[in-house]
Amino acid sequence: MTKKKMKLMEPYSLFLEQYMKRLGPIDEVNGYKVRPGFFDEYGATVIPGGVSFTVHSKHATSFKLALYKRRAEEPFVILPFPESYRVGNVYSMIVFGLDIEEIEYAYYVDGPYNPRKGHIFDDTNVLLDPYAKAVSGQSDWGKKPPYGMSYRARVVASDFDWKKSRAPMIPMEDLIIYELHVRGFTKDKSAGVEYPGTFNGLAEKIPYLKSLGINAVELMPIFEFDEMSGMRHHDGKKLYDYWGYNPVSFFSPNTAYNSSHEYNHEGTELKKLVKKMHDNGIEVILDVVFNHTAEGNEQGPSINLKGFDNSVYYMLTPDGHYFNFSGCGNTLNCNHPIVRRMIIDCLRHWVIEYRVDGFRFDLASILGRNEDGSPMNNPPLLQNLAFDPILANVKLIAEAWDAGGLYQVGTFPDWNRWSEWNGKYRDDIRSFLKGDAEIAHTVCDRIAGSVDIYSPRRRENSPSVNFITCHDGFTLYDLFSYNEKHNEANGWDNTDGDNHNLSWNCGIEGETDNLDVLNLRHQMIRNAFTLLLMSRGTPMLSQGDEFLRTQRGNNNAYCQDNDISWVDWTYLEKNHDMVSFVQKLIKIRKAHPILRSQTNPPRSGYPQYSKHGVNPWYLSDQASERVIAVMFSGRTAEDNLDDYCYIAFNSHWEDHILELPVLPKDYHWQCHIDTAKITDQAVVMEEHLEVLESTHLEVKARSVCVLFAHYRPSVEGE
Repeated sequence: MTKKKMKLMEPYSLFLEQYMKRLGPIDEVNGYKVRPGFFDEYGATVIPGGVSFTVHSKHATSFKLALYKRRAEEPFVILPFPESYRVGNVYSMIVFGLDIEEIEYAYYVDGPYNPRKGHIFDDTNVLLDPYAKAVSGQSDWGKKPPYGMSYRARVVASDFDWKKSRAPMIPMEDLIIYELHVRGFTKDKSAGVEYPGTFNGLAEKIPYLKSLGINAVELMPIFEFDEMSGMRHHDGKKLYDYWGYNPVSFFSPNTAYNSSHEYNHEGTELKKLVKKMHDNGIEVILDVVFNHTAEGNEQGPSINLKGFDNSVYYMLTPDGHYFNFSGCGNTLNCNHPIVRRMIIDCLRHWVIEYRVDGFRFDLASILGRNEDGSPMNNPPLLQNLAFDPILANVKLIAEAWDAGGLYQVGTFPDWNRWSEWNGKYRDDIRSFLKGDAEIAHTVCDRIAGSVDIYSPRRRENSPSVNFITCHDGFTLYDLFSYNEKHNEANGWDNTDGDNHNLSWNCGIEGETDNLDVLNLRHQMIRNAFTLLLMSRGTPMLSQGDEFLRTQRGNNNAYCQDNDISWVDWTYLEKNHDMVSFVQKLIKIRKAHPILRSQTNPPRSGYPQYSKHGVNPWYLSDQASERVIAVMFSGRTAEDNLDDYCYIAFNSHWEDHILELPVLPKDYHWQCHIDTAKITDQAVVMEEHLEVLESTHLEVKARSVCVLFAHYRPSVEGE
């Protein structure tokens, strides 16, 4: 070191010397200087000159810290926690003299072994820190770590400079969410990115997302998961845990989504992505999985929670077996105080360290179950999340059901904070789109924000996240191309995946050259997009639907890390007219607040939401009714004018003529959208709109028309 550098280091050395003195007496364990650490900082915390390692367990009797050289098979030292380094059930030890760039760590935990009581401690298991901020050996997608399937943690330095970047803070009802898979979105060569299948690759697509008009991305799981877990072969292809709904570590980003190995600055690439999204006015929502873990049932591996305190972290039957409300082998014991704190700590970590804007909770009804599995009226975890000050401005979105049969869409405990993936919207809209009867009134309510299940529960922002397709199920193109699922490539003889798809192939199953069928499919897709983007609530699109991505009929592509799941960007050019159509719909939605939420009452006194049929102000109760119209009425804040929107949907296979509601004086109907027209002519933008001279509107078979009122004061003498 040069004299100049030594001079610069003197103030730091003096600070470190004083800091060490304040820490108190130093002990020695197996050749390393140690002292009691920070008992209220779980995980590994970097301090000047050392690392504080803090763990806890109600039933464990001892902890040992194993330190490894990077990627080494065996630890270079094992440091037992002295009993004097325990306060309550928390063990904490600062180890000095560690180079965090070169080490990995894990734990050995001892305690009672009594499976009937849920205790399965085994001090020979190498256990991952439940609060690990980065997991080693996972960086190369599709490759096992050199030391087998044990998982270790790395110590992470938190030193990212966010500069003056700020979150967009977009109201929930103004969001247009785009669900995507980080790897699958850019992994295909057609994506044309420098870093395919990574956070950096996704960042390269921000200009496209921005041009589409979306202002929020919902990322399928990015918590560390092991795609090699359960890897198998079928028809010459490797099948992985591609979706990532089996978390290994809740606090760690998936290192395989990095374009380069970061080592101890883990998450920097993800943080850059979030910052870049924010700088472009796009929020980032994470799909999080707190209902189960990758440890599975009795036959599953012991990765971390089983070995740290199995009876605390999992819901167990009286004889020690795992409840399985997740359908994945185990169920996290979310409302145990210890687990509850871990989940809150985790979400705070992602908000503080990664500045994410919201969370979508997979199988969220499990988060409301008691320790015995029974549903709770006021689940403490959900309430804690709703009122946590760190999480105060983030979106909380529940998938309000679980695999144990608890379905809570419309009844999920919310405290005016939680929104829901509206599965009823998906099912009812799909059903009516394909021509099913007996739900006309219900579909009107769905378009109006599902007022039958959410009103008057909340008005200040949207509880309903509306979607027609998502990662789980058919793509939008496949929804109108297949009557049946085609999951043979998954290797389960087509027995996996949902059989209740409410899909319609428009006359021919799968791919076809029949122009009549193709034209009908495109019209059905225009219908779906129009209803989704004109409905009140928060719309969510699924990746690539706007350019008619297909999975060839596979409705459960969880294991398909290949061209079945990867987004094929050649469809963007092939179907650019549909992309333009969606862009125009989004512009219309953004231009009319009345579509996003209830506004001030109109001066006319018209109801703010009304149902209509072939005749205005009346929708029949006949089971066969397939012609509906919804009218929204309100008042704009900018110019204090009334705003009216009329959405007519004819799901019948015959044309119908509808009599339009009479508007107040000086207001005139204009037709903005007519999905019966070819895609590039289906939307008329504002500057080209013409006033309808007729009091009636012809709505073609299987089509949607959307009208807005134009204010034109009459001139005296007209």
